[in-house]
Formats: sequence, C-alpha cells, structure tokens
Amino acid sequence: MKNLSAIFILICGFTFVANAQGNSNIVIYPAPVGEPLNERYQVSVNGETAPVYNAKIGAENRWNRERAMDDLPNSHLYYDTAAFASFDLKNGKAIVTVRVSHQIDSAKILPVSFNIVPKIQGNSLSFETDRPQHLTVEINGEHVRSLHIFVNPEEKDVPKPTDPDVIYFGPGIHNLAETVEVGDNKTVYVAGGAIVRCFNGSDMRPSFLLKGKNIVFRGRGIIDQENVHRMKARQMLLLTDGENMQLEGVTLRNASIWTVTLRSADKVHIDNIKLLGHRANSDGIDICDSWDVMVENCFIRTLDDLIVIKTYSRPEGAGRITARKCVLWNEVAHALSIGAEIKQQVDGVLFTDCDIIGDHCREWSLRIYQCDKGMVKNVRFENLRIEESVRFASLWINSALWSTDTARGHIENVVFKNITVGNHYPWPLKQEIELLGFDKDHIVKNVLIENVVIKGKKVTADDIARNGYVSGVKVLP
Repeated sequence: MKNLSAIFILICGFTFVANAQGNSNIVIYPAPVGEPLNERYQVSVNGETAPVYNAKIGAENRWNRERAMDDLPNSHLYYDTAAFASFDLKNGKAIVTVRVSHQIDSAKILPVSFNIVPKIQGNSLSFETDRPQHLTVEINGEHVRSLHIFVNPEEKDVPKPTDPDVIYFGPGIHNLAETVEVGDNKTVYVAGGAIVRCFNGSDMRPSFLLKGKNIVFRGRGIIDQENVHRMKARQMLLLTDGENMQLEGVTLRNASIWTVTLRSADKVHIDNIKLLGHRANSDGIDICDSWDVMVENCFIRTLDDLIVIKTYSRPEGAGRITARKCVLWNEVAHALSIGAEIKQQVDGVLFTDCDIIGDHCREWSLRIYQCDKGMVKNVRFENLRIEESVRFASLWINSALWSTDTARGHIENVVFKNITVGNHYPWPLKQEIELLGFDKDHIVKNVLIENVVIKGKKVTADDIARNGYVSGVKVLP
C-alpha cells in the first residue's frame, strides 16, 4: 500500500469502536457515508436500525441470465438487485424486523430446514434468531430480489490498527487501484462499516494476493469489485497461494471473475464469508491444486460455480477437502462440483450439511465434470437439503470446451447419501441422475446412492440415466 493509503486506514481504524452500534448482545456496524443503500427493505434488530446494502445478482429473466454468462464483454449489464444486512450476535436471542412499503401477504425464511416462521403484521414481519446463520427473506413470492440477513458470531481478538503486521481497513470507503500483497504472518482486517472499492489495476493481478504462510484475512466489512472491468483486467478478487491461511467474516461483492481462489494453498480454513456476484465466471470459491481445506458456514450467491475443485499442474493434485454448513444459491452453473479442468488427481472430498436454497441452473446442482485426464475418487455428497433443482446430479467423463488433455479421466468411489430435493424448477428431466463414462478404459465406477429423496419419492435405479461405461452402481432405500 502507498503511504497515504496506509495513513488513511489507520485514521479510520481509530473510529471503529465509536461507530459500531450495540447493546448487550448484538453489534450493528453503520454504513459508510457515500454508500447507496437499498430502498426496498428496512431492517432493525432488537429495535436498532441495520443498514441494508445492495447486491447485484443474476437476472430474473432466464434469457438475461444466459446472456450474462455468455456475453463476456457485457455480462455486467445483465442483473437484478437483491439486498443484504448483517449484524453480530454475541449471545442470547435477537428479534429481527423487516419492513417494506407494501402489504405483506406471505413470507418465508430460507433455508426451510432452519424452521423459522415469521410473524406478519401489515407491511412488516419479524422473527427470532438465536445463533449465527445466513437467512434469506422472501416476501410475497419475491425470490430474486430477496433480502439476505447474515447473522455473524461475535468478533473476538480484533487486531489493533497500529499493529505493524496488520493491513487495517477501518470504517469508511477505501478506493483500491492496486494489488494488496500479503506475505508471511500478516493479517488483513476489514472492519465492520468499511467498504473497499477495487478498481482496474495495471495488469491481470488480483485485488488481494495472499502469498506465503500463516496469513489471515478477516473482518465484517465489504470488498467490492464493481469498478473492475472484466475485459480490461481479468482480476480475481482474492487469490491465495501458500500454507496455513484463514479467511473469515468478510463480504465479497461484484467479483470481476473468480471471487475466492485457492491455488496450491494447503491447510486453509474459510469460515463465514459471504459472496455475492452476477458476472460471467464469477465463481464463488475455486479450490485449485490444494490440500487440507475446510469451507464452512459460508453464504454464496454467484452466477457461476459456487464451490468447485479443480487441478492443473501440481503433480499431487488436490484432496482432503470439506465443504459443510454452507447456504448456497445456484444461478447458472453448479452448486457443489469438481471440474472442469481436472488434469491431476482429486482424492477425498466431502460436501455435507449444506442447504441449496435456490437453483436456476442450466447445469447440475451436484456434479463431477471430468473433461481431462485426472482421477477423481473418494467423493461424498451427503446430508444435503436442496429446496429446488433443475438437474440434480451428474458424474460425467468426456471432452468439452474446457478440455486441454487429449486423454480422458476416471471417476470412482462416489456416494450420494441422505439428500432431499424439494421441487423441480420448470424443466424437469426424466431421469434425476446422470452417470456417463467415456469408454471401457475410462469409466464411472462404484457409485452408492442411499436415501436420496426427490419430491417426496426415493430415487431408484429407474431414475438413473447411464451408458455402457458405468459399473458398480448400488441404490439403497
């Protein structure tokens, strides 16, 4: 960072405690001056006003969602606007009240599995929460321009702005026109009430580059890439490359392309980050060539893949990866997936205890998409709750647009267990699951499907579309 920027960060940092609102059990961070707020929703928590921010998300019109994905130079033009608010819950319970300008006839709180039923009175609703969780409020059937409410755990051990090992973004708006490089034993802290607006840099480098060991990226603030033009600078928002890293608490908005990328990053813990994006290739979390990764308690609503694993050039590939307790909204591509780009092995992946609350995709909710030569094995999709799905699950080996290898790959030892799907979106398929190998030497092998229920009906062998290059499929009630 330039010296002037560093001074500005420190000055803002000293206003942090004074600016945060709070009573005995909640903390609300005021919005910075100059940030336009959402006019559709008003939110209060235990009687205190919480700012409601805008979030550009995939367009309601399916044709415009497709254009956003495929019209790369203009993908930023196709969107609708949702909203989000957040607060920290230190202990006990909080009463959240949401007001709109019109009569509320119906409302629901997602995920359904959280069992939160709002009380409706005129143009307002209220509900109670007693734990950190990510909620979505849909009023009068408005599911696209919905309101997301992020209930964070209490922040502890907040770093000091004067710590020489901390890059501190205090409350206020920060304009960032260069890559922030973060090395060994450093912390980036984005305080509640801070918004870091990223602009096009001079090259293709990410807005934040975490490269080294023992790096922390945390806070309750917002990083925004709306002003990074995709076709002028293909800048990822946050790129990690190293070992022993922690990402926690921040909200990442309007990514130019991939939002959070792990590249040869081992021993990484990603906890309670919130990702909102609407542009082409705005993947949520891409785990590439990385080992020993935990992703948990996150909210992701991006246009492209949400949590995805890939392997490129690292010989040992990727593995020992878990994604759990996340809330996901799938717009166009895949919610939980491996591939494309699997040139090396992927060994040991667990997707568990997640809620997919929206799925408008043209791809599949759950997928292994093997377009290259690597081996994918020991993968479990289990204890998942899917509110709706266009296409449920696919294990697929073949060549595609993304292929760079001439040889094909392998998929073996995959489990789908204890999964429920509530409804289909308007384009249901005859078969719910697709298993497609490539040839006799590149097959889908050893697949267990146990207690998978779609629209109240347990999946049977008749619900599986397969070709002749699949073996060892077992379906249990």
